[in-house]
Amino acid sequence: MNMSRNLLAALIGALLVPTAWGQGYPDKAIRLVVPYPAGGVTDLLGRLVGPKMAELLGRPVVIDNRGGAGGTIGANAVAKSPPDGYTLLIVAGGHTLAPNLYAKLPYDIVKDFAPISILVKTIYVLVLHPSVPAKSVKELIALAKARPGTLSYASAGVGNLGHLSAEMFSAMANVKMTHVPYKGDNPAIADLLGGQVDLGFFATSVTATHIKAGKLRALAVTSAQRTPLMPDVPTIAEAGGLKGYDISSWMGVVAPAGTPAEIVNRLNTTMAKIVTPPDFKERFATLGFEPAVNTPEQFSAFIKAEVEKFAKLAKAAGVRPE
Repeated sequence: MNMSRNLLAALIGALLVPTAWGQGYPDKAIRLVVPYPAGGVTDLLGRLVGPKMAELLGRPVVIDNRGGAGGTIGANAVAKSPPDGYTLLIVAGGHTLAPNLYAKLPYDIVKDFAPISILVKTIYVLVLHPSVPAKSVKELIALAKARPGTLSYASAGVGNLGHLSAEMFSAMANVKMTHVPYKGDNPAIADLLGGQVDLGFFATSVTATHIKAGKLRALAVTSAQRTPLMPDVPTIAEAGGLKGYDISSWMGVVAPAGTPAEIVNRLNTTMAKIVTPPDFKERFATLGFEPAVNTPEQFSAFIKAEVEKFAKLAKAAGVRPE
């Protein structure tokens, strides 16, 4: 009889008391893994967000740079970490490109992570060297059709977002251009500025200064809507008549799969409080970022859609995992 009463009391207690996960979290430092070396844009975002997270959650947030293999080393470390909310990962657009670049990833992008929220979007822009005789997207398409394969475009590497942006543009506009891949944005933009290549698709964060100086000509942004960062620059869809053209980069935060919903939701609320205030919006704007928080469910659906979209683009562009 006493055992039955004790069991009943325990069951009632379990129903009445909120889960320990929701009550006690966080009670120690949180590790925010940046899967790229210090100094890059992803690292910069982590170092902007980390201190504010610490302030709102009341615990230290330690930035852990684990670069290498296009971000997959850091991602794998987080995928294999305990799902307790104390190890988080900043992911970027390259996260959903990885399956198209690496034949054997040690983790599953969809199944091994619990999405928390997008933090910011980074808009890409189609830029030309001023010597290219095209002042609009339609003029560029006409020029490319008149000179098949003679226009060259730079990218930060095979399978990079800039590469796939150009391939999507070429397919939708029915034109052929020559791809010149580089090892990173800096050498690619250096040659574009020098006129060794004709055009490219790059983030506003690395092109805005050159556009303002007149060293590059901005024709259109790659997103579905215009960006407040360049309000006078049209989208490729509207300027070139390429309906449905939409590519943008982004950065967000995920946790290991299995992280309790209470923790995921608390972190989601925290991220929204960080990136939406006016002072952060202004800071982000100077870096070419647009705040873009969403729910864990929306972020999960977004990641799945991005993986599918880039798989199709990579196949069309002849990108083979290595």
